[in-house]
Amino acid sequence: MTSAVGANTPVSLDGQFKEVYADNINNLIPEGAKLLHMVNFIKAEKQPGNLYHQPVILGHEHGFTYGGVLGNAFQLENAVASSNADARVQGAEIVLRSFLSIAAASRSQNSKACFISETKLLVENMLKSFAKRLEIGLMYGQMGIGTVESITGAGPYVVKIYDWDWAAGIFSGGENMPITILDPTFAANRVDTFVTAVNLDTKEITINAKGTAQADDVIVFKSAIAAGPVYNEFAGLHKIISNSGSLFNINASVYNLWKGNVINVGTDFTGGEAKLSFDSIESAIARAMNKGLNDEEVAVICNPGSWKNLLTEQAAKRMYDSSYSGKEIEQGAKSIKFHGPNGLIEIVPSIYCKEGFAYIIPAKEFMRVGSTDVTFEQPGFEGKFLRLLENHNGYEMRAYTDQALFTSKPGLCCLLRYIKN
Repeated sequence: MTSAVGANTPVSLDGQFKEVYADNINNLIPEGAKLLHMVNFIKAEKQPGNLYHQPVILGHEHGFTYGGVLGNAFQLENAVASSNADARVQGAEIVLRSFLSIAAASRSQNSKACFISETKLLVENMLKSFAKRLEIGLMYGQMGIGTVESITGAGPYVVKIYDWDWAAGIFSGGENMPITILDPTFAANRVDTFVTAVNLDTKEITINAKGTAQADDVIVFKSAIAAGPVYNEFAGLHKIISNSGSLFNINASVYNLWKGNVINVGTDFTGGEAKLSFDSIESAIARAMNKGLNDEEVAVICNPGSWKNLLTEQAAKRMYDSSYSGKEIEQGAKSIKFHGPNGLIEIVPSIYCKEGFAYIIPAKEFMRVGSTDVTFEQPGFEGKFLRLLENHNGYEMRAYTDQALFTSKPGLCCLLRYIKN
């Protein structure tokens, strides 16, 4: 476009974009992203240049000496220092590209109201899309988004996902989504393809190519995990709690407090599943209390199907004190709160939680760390939000983040599995 008076340029568009959206990004994040709202992003002044370092205490002091009742000048035992380690976490980058046509930009020139009108739908959808992708990463980063039960058809191909590994929120609106299907160990790439249709009722997706994909293979977002495996996404909640090896530079097989608690509600995923109950939640919390979960509020993140089952049990443990709110129990609107051995327990339904699992976390012990939360402003290019495309009649906008999920106390968290809704 020309730089004549009254015409749009990338500079003028950047100015309007910043005025309208740049300081209001957090307010545009949808409420459905439960974990994203629950876990704070670490403040900028505490950010690492490369790695975030967190000293962690993984054991107690043991240099005690028992002297008895004689009052002698007895010899002291040697000091046995506590076990300490340096946890290290590095943010993983995610970029979303979107296009704005020249016509849309031209029609919004010289008017903030027109600019909002022309860009609101695009920007809000970018934020919703980014929040959804980030929420899924916070839940299932490095684990995959679904496991194949069967593949049928001669092209296009219908992929049935196991009930236990299905979350409707992950695939809702997933048409045209690029995916990769890997073998169960992530060692081999079966196929790069994309979703052409989604059936939320039958828990099926349709793909345009299947390669050598077969039952028990794992579906991942394209470029998130490469064969090897090579992880281009950060570790999510499921990976952190279920980890039994080295994570964040600390080995859970060596330090028990670095290992989360995995609790079986049923016996297996081949017919032995059981409903999530308050008893199973309290039993899991008791396991976490053995590792230090005391007097801390926890959130139980579960699938809406599990939420429905729990709702029928809530009457006996409902809170009726001064903190009672209709939003928390009437019609099952937002959350169930009750008291357990640790203190307050809040049960939060999430459409991004897979049906076979639930997670118990002290949310205050988690943080999102990295160089930047979700932003439209590219680091190193202050004040620039749009750029003119060279070979197309439009502008490009990018949303960007560099972050990872982290907790210094995975031993206080629980993963409940073998759940049936």
